[in-house]
This record gives sequence, C-alpha cells and structure tokens, in this order.
Amino acid sequence: MTTPWSRRGFLAVCSGTAAALGLGTSSPASAAADEFAALRAKWRTLILGEGFDPAAEPFASRLADLGGTARRYLASMSPATGALWPDLPYADPDPDTDPESYVYSGNMSTSYTRLSTLAQAYSQPGTGLTGDAALRDAVRTGLDHLHDDVYNAGQARYGNWWSWQIGAPQALLDACVLMYDALSADQLAGYLAAVDRFVPDSVVSSYSGTSTGANRVDLCRVLALRGVVGADAAKVALARDALSPVFPYVSSGDGLHTDGSFIQHTWVPYTGSYGSVFLGGLGMLFALLAGSSWEVTDEHRTIVFDSVERAWAPFLYNGLVMDGVAGRAVSRGLSAGDLSGVQQDDHLRGHPVLASIVLLGQGASAAENARWRALVKGWMRRDQYRPPLKDPVLGLPNLARLKGVEDDTTVRALPEPTGHRLFPAMARATHRRPGWAASLSMANKRIAYYESGNGENPRGWHTGSGMLYWWGDTFANDQYSDAFWPTVDPYRLPGTTVSRKVLADGAGGDWGAAKPDVNWVGGATDGHRAAVGQYLKGLQSTLVAKKSWFFLDDTVVCLGAGISCTDGTAVETTVENRNLGAAGSASFTVDGRAEPAGYPWSQTLTDTGWAHLGGHGGYVFPGGATVRAVREAREGSWSSINTGGSTTVLSRKYLTMYVDHGTDPVNASYAYLLMPGASAARTRARSADRHWLTVLANTNDQQGVSVRSLGFTGVNFWFGGTVGSLTASDPCSVMISEKKDGTAVIAVSDPMLMRTGLTLTWRRPVASVTSAPATLASAETGKSLTLTFGDLTGTAGVTQLITVRLR
Repeated sequence: MTTPWSRRGFLAVCSGTAAALGLGTSSPASAAADEFAALRAKWRTLILGEGFDPAAEPFASRLADLGGTARRYLASMSPATGALWPDLPYADPDPDTDPESYVYSGNMSTSYTRLSTLAQAYSQPGTGLTGDAALRDAVRTGLDHLHDDVYNAGQARYGNWWSWQIGAPQALLDACVLMYDALSADQLAGYLAAVDRFVPDSVVSSYSGTSTGANRVDLCRVLALRGVVGADAAKVALARDALSPVFPYVSSGDGLHTDGSFIQHTWVPYTGSYGSVFLGGLGMLFALLAGSSWEVTDEHRTIVFDSVERAWAPFLYNGLVMDGVAGRAVSRGLSAGDLSGVQQDDHLRGHPVLASIVLLGQGASAAENARWRALVKGWMRRDQYRPPLKDPVLGLPNLARLKGVEDDTTVRALPEPTGHRLFPAMARATHRRPGWAASLSMANKRIAYYESGNGENPRGWHTGSGMLYWWGDTFANDQYSDAFWPTVDPYRLPGTTVSRKVLADGAGGDWGAAKPDVNWVGGATDGHRAAVGQYLKGLQSTLVAKKSWFFLDDTVVCLGAGISCTDGTAVETTVENRNLGAAGSASFTVDGRAEPAGYPWSQTLTDTGWAHLGGHGGYVFPGGATVRAVREAREGSWSSINTGGSTTVLSRKYLTMYVDHGTDPVNASYAYLLMPGASAARTRARSADRHWLTVLANTNDQQGVSVRSLGFTGVNFWFGGTVGSLTASDPCSVMISEKKDGTAVIAVSDPMLMRTGLTLTWRRPVASVTSAPATLASAETGKSLTLTFGDLTGTAGVTQLITVRLR
C-alpha cells in the first residue's frame, strides 16, 4: 500500500529531498543542482510509473505494445520541410486565412507526442527498444528537426493556441526529462527558448482568458518542467504560485464552485474532461513538488481534496464518467491516426480520473486516502464493459496506480454511493440508487446548450434540453459507450423535448456560445430524492416548455407542460432511445403484449398504460398516453461528428419511444414514469396501482406530484400559486419528505437566483421547527406551517433545508 503524504506538509515520499541528498552540507550551487536532478528523477517516475513488474501482466503486453508503436513511428519518421512524419504535415499554407490552421498546429503537437512516445520506449524496460542507440539518435533528430523547422523562438503561432502552449511543450519537456543525459546543453537551451517564446511568464500573469481552470494547471505544468529542465528556480516558483488562483471556489465561470460544479470555457460543465485534466495535473504537480523548495503550501489547496467526493465521485459510475459533464469530448470516438481502432468512450475517460484520485490521495489525510482507494477499487471491479486494467489507452503510470489498488489486500471495495446531488451552477443533477444511476443535463442563461469547436461535437445541439441518461449496475453500462453518439438520432435524445427544425452543424456557435435566455432551471433536494425543473427554450427555435423530473427511490417521474412552438415543424418528447447494440435483440412489451422484434418496425401505441424493454427497464404512462415506438438500425461514423474521427461506418439498433406533440403545438403536455431495471411484472403492477402516484399539477404555471407511500411531495412553482397542500408566493422549487419518526424535511430553492423574499405555506399540522438555515426569517407553526425567507439571491440556487416535528 502506498504511504500517504501528510495532507498539510506533503512530506517527501521518495528519494531526492534535501535531507535525503544531504543538501544541508553541500554548497548552494551543488545543492540546487542536486535538487533539480531529484525533481527530474521524480518526474521520470511520475510519467513512467513505478512499483510494477515489467515481466508480469498487464504490463508486459503494454510495454511490448509500446515497443511496437515506437518501431512503427521510427520506421515512418521522415524529416522534411513542413513535416517530421508524412501523415502529420504542420506547415500551414496560409496561417492567416486557412480555417484548418488548427489541424496543422495539432499535427505539430502530435509530432511531439510521438517523440515523447519514442522516449518512453527508450526509457521503459521490456519494450524491446530499451536503451537502443538508434532510437536515442532518432529522438534527438526529431527534436532538432521540429525545433529548427517549426517550434522555435523565431516562429509565429498559428492555429490552435493549445497546441503551442500546452500540447507541444508538455510532450517536448517530457522528452527532455527522459532524454536529458542524451541531449547537449545547446540542444536543451534551444528547446527551452522555444518554450519561453510560446509560454512566457505572462501567460499566468492574469487569471483570465485561456489561463483558467484546467488550462491554468496545464500551463503551470509547462512552466514547472521548464524550470526543472533548465534549472531555473524562478520558473518553478512561478508555476507553484500561479496555481493558487485555481484553488478557491468561484462564483461564476471557470473552476470549482461551492456546489461541486466544475466549469470550463465559462459556461460548459466539464467535470469529466477538463475536470479530469485539472485533477490529474494537480496530482502530478503536488507529487512533483512535495518535499522540495517549491512545495505547494497554499491553504486553499485542501479544496481540491474536498472536491474529490463533492465534484468528481457523483459523476463516476462503474468505472465510467458521465457524458453529461464531458462537453465536446463525447464526440471523440473511434479515432483515426495514432489511435485508429481504439474507441474513446465514457469508460476510457473515467479510468484516468480513478488513477488521479489514487495519486491525489497520497497527499490527502490517511482516512481520505483509504476511502478513496476503496471507492476506486469498487469502481474498477464493477467495470465489466471495459475493465480498467485492460484499458488500451490508459498510460502505464495510471495503470500501475490502479493495479496497486487492485493488489492491495488491505483495501475493501466500497459499493456505489447512493443519493441525489444537484449542481445548480452547471445545471446538472445526478441520482444514484442501489442498482442504477441517472444524470440530467439542462441549460440556462449561464450554461450552454452544448459545446462544439475544433470540428468536434457539431450535432450536440439538444444535449442540454433535458437529456436524461441512466445506467444499471450490472446492465446497460455500454449504453452511451458503444457508438451511441455517431449513430443516435440527435433530435431524439432520451428525456428531451425538441423541435424537429433542421439545425446546421455547430448551430449557435462554437465554444458554448449558445445559451437560452431563461433563469428557472434547478430544483430542490434533501440529498436522497429531488424535484428538478427546466424552463426550456429551444436552440434557434420558438419552442418553449416546462419540464420537471421527480427523482424517487425506484422511479423518475417526468412531466412536461406548456409545450408550444411555431417553427412549422413537429415537436417531440423522447421518452426513451436505448442503444441495443449491433444485435438489437431486446424484447419489447406494451401493456402485456409482445411487440415484433424485427427491424425496421414502428407503431403508434394508443392509450398505452405501460411498456417494458427487456434487459433495461419499465415505463408507465399515468392515465394512458399515445406513444410512437420505433425499432430502427441507424448508421454513422465518428468522422461525421468529429473531423479527427474514423470514417468507418458503424451500425447500431435502437428502440425509441416518443410523444409526438404535432406540428406547432399549443400548450401540449406529457407524463411518464421511468423505472430503471424494473421487471415487466413490477412495471405492470406500478401501472395498475392508481393510488401510488398523484399528479398534483402539470400546467404552465406549476408541476407537482405526491407519493403517499414515500411521504414525498414535490412541486416546481414556475409562478407563485397553490398546488395541493402547498402555497408559494413566488417561483421556487419545493420538496417535502415526511419521515416515519414524526419529522419532515422541507427542501426549498430559488432556481432563478432572483428571490429577495419568499413565503411558503404547508397546510399540515406542525409542532415545531427543529433546524433551519440563516435564510429563514420566520416560521409559524400550528395547524399549518408558514415559512418566510429573506434574501435568497446569494444562495446560488442551493437547497435550503428546514426540519420540522409534525403534530
């Protein structure tokens, strides 16, 4: 088991500290040189991995694969003006006007990544090229060629800034560390001058623009390694100090928010992509600088540790990281080029997060480290779709970290955490129950509908229109992993209400530019159940709708009302759109009647009470509904949603259910229950139990439900008014949970962030208020409960919890 560092002291965990090297008795110059040598040695360990047997699996095969990849790169390297490899031209014919400039700059960055791969094959044992003189010379030749031809102090930047300031210099500096003894002082000086040209100290002088959040961490990594390779103490100190702005919570824009949200690009939820880079980068830098003269000691760094379970864990499930917080990364699927044949997916994005948690845990408290390792072991063992230790793209250091957890007999795997989490700052929610989990993606004036950019994710238009993802514990874990994004109908994402108006690729603008002009998006939760709502306005559409979700123990109750549109096109609410894989053999039952299993098949199901999809779950339509059901095989390629993706045509079969609201509907509505993992018998029984659910309201003004057996009442007040036993003076979200011990919890929020006062009355006898937040100005008990709140605008939409004793 790895020995943890002190959380506050980050004491050194490996050789190379000042004490270990005896620096106290050395001259200042030799002491400094020794310390930089120790940092280079530590970085080698961090990027190569440690504590694994290169002759044992899974490392032997991975090292052999690394050697094979290096041989292919070595054989195809052909230095020429404008390229180091023929398939990676980086000379931009017209950097001022060429819209594809980012491709050329990306090829330059990828060329450095290949050289870093060659340096790893040279440095790692068991590659068949370990210490190979020809490989060493090829790396030096390649580094010199890229320096002389494109990445040097006299070059003007073109294309994507990221390639010049993060992608290329990170790979270059990694190669410099690995090949340090094989490079001359003049070579290193030239390479470092190029880094200084494109990553000057000024990139961290202001916490703004592209120097925030995960990007700031990446830039600090460049500066720190620039200092380590060049023995420049000031650069390392600058890198350490420039990390400080990423630690404190932010109230808007990029970074960590107090509710656990992580945002990048100002208005895009990014816990699972940029957030992964953020977490992993900090773990690496904390480890690198631990015990050195430049140790990270900022008191706010503990926020990062606190966020492991507040920000990242809610979006990890059975080894995957949920797509709703991965931004345009969802379009990075079956790749062309260097990763040809490798499918990127939510599981492969999740595994580096797990490894980062393990690394970060070494600097956390002993209790946190132990718990995180137990959580990671559980996530690893439950990932049967893509077992992490067989991950084809997971780097060797991360593989070694996860293998260390798997082999640690003192660590007992923890089950999936349960509960509900609302993230008002990024319009997201997660709901986790024994046996399944769900995630909801919404959009408002602060959070984009979706993000496209650099040719990625041009058809993610409706992912913020109430997309409801869900997974089972032992089933459907490949639902969004198995070529879902290139083959799904982008107008029929599960849970969404959309106009069928045809949208252009990248509609609304790149980098999350398009945001709906709405405030009411959010909800209230007691941490177990929730009422969540979204005032929906369609992207480049006249569509408006009120959508609510009530997250319960085995069910999500979904309501829609006020659905109106004048686009001249059909409007649909997609109840479900399940990816059934290439075979598509799941049974489909409607009101006890087995529907045909063939493809294609479609039917309008009138007065439908319930439906069941074999191996997935059940759906109930209170009072009956007309639903359109479709079985279809859909084709697509990753290149259709990402210019860097494979052109291979893929085919997957889908079962889709949707409510057709017709062309230009006025005040249309829907109601259905989603029951993940339910059997046909349980679904039928829920449909037959007319008393289980009471729909209190489903209008443009309010939506609410009650479930007496659970003691649950949830109401989204789009406007003030009365629903059942609740009266609200103004818009708000309310959830009540009555307990068997004679108490109740009232959860209230201001999703609009606009209430300077709110009065809520619950016509239920209440004896006393036993706990309340500071926002509660007064409470009147007796035959009914009246709660009067003060200013809620400073709560950022976070739920206010009041506990009462019932009479």
